[in-house]
Amino acid sequence: MTLIKKPVTGMKDILPAEMEIRNYCISVIKQTYAEFGFQEIETPCVESIENLTSKSGGDNEKLIFKILKRGEKLKLDEASSEADLVDGGLRYDLTVPLVRYYSNHENELPTPFKALQMGNVWRADRPQKGRYRQFMQCDIDIIGEPTNLAEIELITATTTTLGRLGFKEFEIHINERRILKAMAVYSGFPDEKFDDVCIILDKMDKIGLDGVKKEFLEDGYSAEAVEKYVGLFEGMNAKTSWSEKLDWLEQKLTEAGAVADDVIPNLRSTIETVIKVKQADFKMVFDPTIVRGMSYYTGTIFEIRMPELGISCGGGGRYDGMVGKFTGRDVPACGFSIGFERIILILMEQHFEIPGKREKVAFLLDKGLSEEQTAQALIKAGEERKAGKSVLVVRMNKNKKFQKQQLSDQGYTSFEEFYNN
Repeated sequence: MTLIKKPVTGMKDILPAEMEIRNYCISVIKQTYAEFGFQEIETPCVESIENLTSKSGGDNEKLIFKILKRGEKLKLDEASSEADLVDGGLRYDLTVPLVRYYSNHENELPTPFKALQMGNVWRADRPQKGRYRQFMQCDIDIIGEPTNLAEIELITATTTTLGRLGFKEFEIHINERRILKAMAVYSGFPDEKFDDVCIILDKMDKIGLDGVKKEFLEDGYSAEAVEKYVGLFEGMNAKTSWSEKLDWLEQKLTEAGAVADDVIPNLRSTIETVIKVKQADFKMVFDPTIVRGMSYYTGTIFEIRMPELGISCGGGGRYDGMVGKFTGRDVPACGFSIGFERIILILMEQHFEIPGKREKVAFLLDKGLSEEQTAQALIKAGEERKAGKSVLVVRMNKNKKFQKQQLSDQGYTSFEEFYNN
């Protein structure tokens, strides 16, 4: 039998150089979020299939790695449907496990509860650069806070973290699901078609406003509704600042009775407050084209954008109705997830140097050293470590030049050689 050397398709091995950066980022993330009062939790990687397929995860529910029943529960001969074979699956995100966790431990947790969760998730997705079937997610959530203080804290904590990791001039794009709904109502789209409208709108970045208009018409929507809808975006595009865009949109939607009076003022307050208290170099952008694919979002939604790289690196929003599916009563909730793997990919491509990194020293021990000489070398290594250095003690190879080159490639900056004198 010949064993397979490669990892499973869509998953990867992580080499030491990347692990150093990953561990550094994890430490910065945890320390920063702790300063904002977030408490770290952990949930199992396996969830019950009923929770994972509760229609809360959008298209991710199509990408679940499902787990067969085991032992006496698995009755292949009697199975007539998938439900007879499967009782669990690998989590595809951290939000569903968090909500299940909160519903089980609510009486033991403070209100509001500020949670930090980092861990691997799995999706049977098509692998591509920076996108794997197993990847790390980094989530912060606030459960039990009904006001926009939750959004302000989440955005401020996340942007502060990114700033400490060295990111500058990024953008937080923000929108509101109720504004999306109001725009569709204002334009005359049927209520039952709201999700379809959002699916087409979500293509705006790729096909532009003209492409969106064309797709609406091809799907059979009335020309009047499409023109009215497209006109909202054209009107906002004619404005310069995010504040002017919101003012113009508020006037249109409020006059038509399409949006509750507090929705847009609440969003405006969130943006203005974040700008006043921010601790990193970023820009707030009101973006009426943001949809966010998860069906559980009920209010504010946001994404991290890196304009110079043309990518997004995380997102989140308010999901007030999700906890109620477990507890039987609605509990306000809001979360933000950093795209950890993309952050790592960017830092790796930029040849990121960890600040304050320990000096790495290599002790090369000749094979002829006596027991006493070896002990003396190890004692000296211990002294160097106490002085704040990272010391590797290894036997000296025959090809010492090649050995030193390999160690230099691993970040070792100085060498000390020990011979039997």
